[in-house]
Amino acid sequence: MEKGYITMNTQEIERLEVIQRVSRRTLKQGQAAKLLGLSTRQIKRLVRGFKMQGPEAVVSKHRNKPSNHAYTQAFKDEAVRIIRAEYPDFGPTLASEKLALRQGIKLSVEMTRQLMIQAGLWKEKTQKQKTIHPPRLRRGCVGELVQIDGSPHDWFEGRGPRCTLIVFIDDATSRVQWMRFVKSETTFAYFKVLRLYIERYGIPLALYSDQFGVFRVNMKEAKTGTGLTQFGRAMQELDIELIWAHSPQAKGRVERSNSTQQDRLVKELRLAGICDMEAGNKFLEEYYTEYHNKKFAVSPRDPVDVHRPCTSLAAIDLCFTLQETRIIQKNITCQYKNKIYTIDVPGKGYRLRQAIVTVCESESGEITILHDKKSLSYTVIDKKQHYAETVSGKALEVRSIKKERIGHRPSANHPWRQYQPTAVKSLVATAPFSP
Repeated sequence: MEKGYITMNTQEIERLEVIQRVSRRTLKQGQAAKLLGLSTRQIKRLVRGFKMQGPEAVVSKHRNKPSNHAYTQAFKDEAVRIIRAEYPDFGPTLASEKLALRQGIKLSVEMTRQLMIQAGLWKEKTQKQKTIHPPRLRRGCVGELVQIDGSPHDWFEGRGPRCTLIVFIDDATSRVQWMRFVKSETTFAYFKVLRLYIERYGIPLALYSDQFGVFRVNMKEAKTGTGLTQFGRAMQELDIELIWAHSPQAKGRVERSNSTQQDRLVKELRLAGICDMEAGNKFLEEYYTEYHNKKFAVSPRDPVDVHRPCTSLAAIDLCFTLQETRIIQKNITCQYKNKIYTIDVPGKGYRLRQAIVTVCESESGEITILHDKKSLSYTVIDKKQHYAETVSGKALEVRSIKKERIGHRPSANHPWRQYQPTAVKSLVATAPFSP
């Protein structure tokens, strides 16, 4: 308040006008109390102060003074010291949570943010002009749509190998249904995580993914194949609708979750001292997933769970294999990856000639051959093996004779060894010529 000037806010200006009317006796004290939302006793006090001090009586006495509930400078310095020592790369929200959980220091997110900005640990973010995307309403029931995605990242910050976090999020609740660390984003990795999901919750109605090669055939005008990936084929067999998102914003729930995990989960793994995928998966199952869901999950519009029960996990395991079709040849064999599979059937097996079978390969390399949904027994022959040359009986006899002739040597007293060609030459030379 400068000399000769009184600074007031809008509320104080309105209060001054009412008090002036009460002082001029044009407004009763009870009516003034209702207008200002104060008690009659407070109105009397304000009128008495207005008569003695003038307009200054309605100005708050706490202006330009520290709050009675303000944190002391020592308390702020201690909080900044802890943040700098243990949470230097944490965001204000997570740093505020960890201060309350681990050190018992309760600071609001905004106060933590201001302290971190002053200490140079956080930089104010300028608001960027955001692209407007039309909102998509959540599905109504749990299991109606599950968003899936993989997030390759250095989750262990160099303490362990780089890996990928596969996340399954329910669209109706934003609840993380399942998370698991895998070596890379492959078909078998998604098969494994989806099997664990089905074993716990059941079969969902639909999956929402991006256009990654595991989910969609991205080669244009492909001349061979069914147009489905192995994952797409498995979803078709399980009657799960597979929907491909055309932009990251379309599956924003799982994308935002990945962004959150790359911040929060990395730091939680650091605080827990976890350095490998096995310990990380155990941490996700036993603690982090439920902890995350308590903070970010919401209630569905409809409490009905529409997951379908799984009747046979063995059938699921067979479905989650790499499958290709083959034709049985006349000799009751089929070929797959440089190996010949001889089908073991009673009799001559005429009924299987030219039959179409499905060769199923599991992640461990185990092969199952199906015909009419029934497994066939087989014997494996490696094409790279060297086979003995097949020859006819007549050729075999000739070869044996040649071998005997080549191996024969005349004895020392054989007539051939007694033959003297020089004597014959001299006899021919001395013979008389007869015309």
